[in-house]
Amino acid sequence: MMRRFALASLILLGGCNTVSDALDTKVDYKSAGTLPPLDVPPDLTAPSRDSRYVLPDTGPASATLSGYEQQRKEQQRAGQGGVLPQVEQMRVERAGSERWLVVPMPAEKAWPLVKEFWQESGFLIKLEAPEAGVMETDWAENRSRIQDGILKDFLGKMLDSIMSTGERDKFRTRLERTADGKGTEIYVSHRGMIEVYKEHVTMQETIWQPRPSDPGLEAEFLRRMMVRFGAQDAVARAALATPVSQRAEIRKGNDGTELLQVMEPFDRAWRRVGLALDRVGFTVEDRDRQKGVYFVRYADPEAEMSAKNNEKGALSGMFDSIFYKDSKVKPEQYRVQVRQDQDGNQAQVNVLNKDGAAENSKTATRILTLLHEQLK
Repeated sequence: MMRRFALASLILLGGCNTVSDALDTKVDYKSAGTLPPLDVPPDLTAPSRDSRYVLPDTGPASATLSGYEQQRKEQQRAGQGGVLPQVEQMRVERAGSERWLVVPMPAEKAWPLVKEFWQESGFLIKLEAPEAGVMETDWAENRSRIQDGILKDFLGKMLDSIMSTGERDKFRTRLERTADGKGTEIYVSHRGMIEVYKEHVTMQETIWQPRPSDPGLEAEFLRRMMVRFGAQDAVARAALATPVSQRAEIRKGNDGTELLQVMEPFDRAWRRVGLALDRVGFTVEDRDRQKGVYFVRYADPEAEMSAKNNEKGALSGMFDSIFYKDSKVKPEQYRVQVRQDQDGNQAQVNVLNKDGAAENSKTATRILTLLHEQLK
């Protein structure tokens, strides 16, 4: 609370305007490694990962600019810096509000360049899973959302410890090989958290809750990544403009179960579903592209709400659905299957249970609805 009052007072004294809610393409991220643990909502429960994807904590918990520059020099001397792709063969592909970068180099060479890009952008790398083609940053704060002013310039770093936007962002990068195996498709998905007051308890306490993913931030970092790979800024901006409209709809299948119809061929639908799972916040335990299956875990918040209402009453359950931390509903295993339609120009997305049988429950419908919101 005192932190918020201090921020308001400093803004008034400095003659600054309030921070605009509209997204500014300027980004200036600062790692937020000292934040308290972020609460994960029940429907985004992160399962324990396969040991193949767990990275041991063998290095320091923080990074410095001098250390990073020294690491880059050593990599360049060892020939690990990679070769930038040919700019004329680099392109952006689009589907609705989604965009991804295609570079003419194998994923093994693109991976270290992508990692360097995020480090240069002010992020710490929290997760690296080359086997799954997934890289994820730590939570960070966009300092550009704190408006510049005379007082901020005067106090400098001391003000940084006082002023806060109350928002944190993290980005997941997914690398997929192109159909010919010679190039790499790079997808960037955003997840955000916002600090809110627990008003029904006391104004002195706050918690972190999810906020919607921001396609504008995803596009901005794709543009910057394209420039980092060698494109001119004007070319990158033009490549990311004018999205192409695509559609997806939920309908009944021949067996009576609900499915998601995506008006795109399998290859593109497979990648879009993977990006949608990243955006929503599912942790994909495994995937089998040949069979078109993503293996995920999911805890249905509606089932948890029902259980808590039975225990505490409807009114108590309503408030606990927002601020309840300890989930009593065990996450279940599901399979999200993508398969090509008969005509070859569209794809169908189904939710299966852990044994691979059709799932015709309310939970399956909710999963399809979450995916539809991202793919429509």
